[in-house]
Amino acid sequence: MVHSIAIKPCPIPTHSFITTKSITFRGFSPSSSATPTTSLTLPSLSVKCRQTELFDSPQRPPPPPVVDLPPRVYVDHSLYKGKAVLTLSPKPPEFSMLDSGAVKVSREGYILFQFAPAVGGGTRLYDWNRKQVFSLSVNEMGALISLGARGSCEFVRDPFKGKSDEGKIRKVLKVEPLLDGSGHLFNLSVQNKLKNVDESIFVPVTKAELAVFNSLFNVGMLLETP
Repeated sequence: MVHSIAIKPCPIPTHSFITTKSITFRGFSPSSSATPTTSLTLPSLSVKCRQTELFDSPQRPPPPPVVDLPPRVYVDHSLYKGKAVLTLSPKPPEFSMLDSGAVKVSREGYILFQFAPAVGGGTRLYDWNRKQVFSLSVNEMGALISLGARGSCEFVRDPFKGKSDEGKIRKVLKVEPLLDGSGHLFNLSVQNKLKNVDESIFVPVTKAELAVFNSLFNVGMLLETP
């Protein structure tokens, strides 16, 4: 007697299984009084049901494109006084990219002071050809910000310090309180023996104006990522 079995796959959502079965069949044979036994071993079956659209995860919309922000603009601030003008220019820090992908500060921010003496015979006429500049570093700006009403400070520059031409160019910025207590006097003295220049430029700064300086200093010291 020949037995045949048809196995139909059963769709089971989101399931999969592997099974091995041994099925035994018993039947009657006319030529024998005994009941024959036929054993059929099925091969290993692997059934995997395909998910329908109902189980498909919804498609997410693509992220919005990254929009580059416009570069930040730093505005100068000027104090026009009777004998001179003082312009402050905040300079933001500069950054460099490392091979690891990290970002480091390659140059700290600073404030550039620009002094120009007045030209006689007119209002707000200044000789920018005689302009003198002086920059304050982060630590120096902190020292200036922390000045009290009667405090004073002094900063010295010599580009040839430690070299054979030391002392030929010397700049000194002094900040001293005004006698009436209304603010501070900024005095920049420049001695340049190479160009035969010896000049001092004075600019009085009130307490309110110094408060504006503090805001500019904060911008110059700002250590933000690009």
